[in-house]
Amino acid sequence: MRVDGQVVVVTGAGSGIGAAMARRFAEEAAQCRGPSGAEVGHARGVDVADAEDLRRLIDGVERDIGPIGLFCSNAGLGVRESDPSPATWQRLWDVHVMAHVHAARTLIPRMQARGSGWLLSTASAAGLLSQFDAPYAVTKHAAVAYAEWLAIMHGGDGIGVSCLCPGAVDTPMLRAESAERQAAVANGMAPMSPEEVADIVVQGLTDERFLILTHPQVAQWVQRKAADPERWIRGMRRVQRT
Repeated sequence: MRVDGQVVVVTGAGSGIGAAMARRFAEEAAQCRGPSGAEVGHARGVDVADAEDLRRLIDGVERDIGPIGLFCSNAGLGVRESDPSPATWQRLWDVHVMAHVHAARTLIPRMQARGSGWLLSTASAAGLLSQFDAPYAVTKHAAVAYAEWLAIMHGGDGIGVSCLCPGAVDTPMLRAESAERQAAVANGMAPMSPEEVADIVVQGLTDERFLILTHPQVAQWVQRKAADPERWIRGMRRVQRT
């Protein structure tokens, strides 16, 4: 899957990984198309948790620019409550899971009709390893599961699916945490810049990988989890106590 020549939408592109991906995709398009290429970099507001608002965004992009070839469902939220309320759980569920569902329900039939298209969901290493705040870990875990389901059910329709699971990344969300919390999130991983993540995403899409990881340690931990869940849980308990 190559970005050049595609209409690309990135949600949550105001900062962090989303902003870096949008810039990287724009650079890719400019490098491939040259100075006379199509315009890049249209910003539009949307509430990804609102199915109708997201559909209006998709409709507007396809009407004004062209058929979407790559949709990056990237918007995300952090948690800063010691005892998250039901409202917090619901908000994270809406943004981390239902936003992916809303995008797919609108785009899958169109991509099926066109015989092509790609969906990229941003989850988290926490979605693979069940780390940290419960609403964040649980909803990111669900985001991974939904991306897997899409890949299984629609991979034969000419539709590609990738799931980005970043480890520690130097974003405003991470910088807002205490030094102790940042160290726990990193868990020995060197935080990457959003620009480095964007480069990894472009390569992952080029390689047509489903699971796009930023840190090789995450793959090792997932393998250990599958091989010996009891030992892995004991190890994760130690991580949470540090």
